Amino acid sequence: MSKAFTKESDGDDDDEIGALPPLPAGGKNYITPQGYQRLKDELLELIDNERPKIVEIVHWAASNGDRSENGDYLYGKKRLREIDRRIRFLTKRLEIAEVVDPAVHAGSDQVFFGATVSYVDDEGVERSITIMGIDEADSAQNQVSWIAPVSRALLKSRVGDEVALPTPAGVRMLEILEVSYPAPADKD
Repeated sequence: MSKAFTKESDGDDDDEIGALPPLPAGGKNYITPQGYQRLKDELLELIDNERPKIVEIVHWAASNGDRSENGDYLYGKKRLREIDRRIRFLTKRLEIAEVVDPAVHAGSDQVFFGATVSYVDDEGVERSITIMGIDEADSAQNQVSWIAPVSRALLKSRVGDEVALPTPAGVRMLEILEVSYPAPADKD
């Protein structure tokens, strides 16, 4: 069989979807307006700029003759598959996203999606986290997915409440010290 009739794929086209934490049964894919915009901007950048550049490189490399040892062609085809996989992933995630503006809770002392929560655990360690969507949470910036155990324990509690956080080492008690939300955007 000619190599021209074989599927050129790593077989992991949708691995990114499966690698994400699953949504709770009946749960939604909550995301902040800023997170939604970042994903949308990335998708448009891939479609409008990056993919056309790689297609041009692959076309140029293919016109150079023997493709079996052409690094630009082989790398370009691999990069195209990566870009297409990311485009499919972003498209699917944006389709199921439910945009929630945390600013609607500004001034509230109750923990909802988008809250920045300061709490102290039963060992006296104080932490502050922001509860975000699974597609936008960045642990390096103290952002935690709303489906993470600590977020689930904190949701719907209020300043002064103590909540139980089950961990592999046992149940930890967390006391909520402060809850804040971003200020609502001015509508001119």
